[in-house]
Amino acid sequence: MNDDSAVAALSALAHADRLAAFRMLVRAGPNGMPSGEIAESLRIPPTRMSFHLATLERAKLLRSWRDGRRILYAASYDDMRQLLAFLTEDCCSGNPEICGNLGADLLAPSCSSETCS
Repeated sequence: MNDDSAVAALSALAHADRLAAFRMLVRAGPNGMPSGEIAESLRIPPTRMSFHLATLERAKLLRSWRDGRRILYAASYDDMRQLLAFLTEDCCSGNPEICGNLGADLLAPSCSSETCS
């Protein structure tokens, strides 16, 4: 990850509706959720939600795919993990007494549908 992609991701998250949608999708796991269900759950008009989801997807925080007439969205766990690792890679100059094992936790393998909930 570089500075530009980190800024894009953080900028995408710097809106209450997008942050709420992203957090909901992180909780939903790798199978994701339909865009309409996200909008309904967050009480956001579907057209506005589509705009927010597209912003998060451009920032590589979400992935989407079509399932019939629905568009499903899921958090991009690998990209999220890269952002968190980028933000904390120089944490306390690697001083384990302060940072603990934060870097190793963030770089752990991606969760699968069996391990995410």
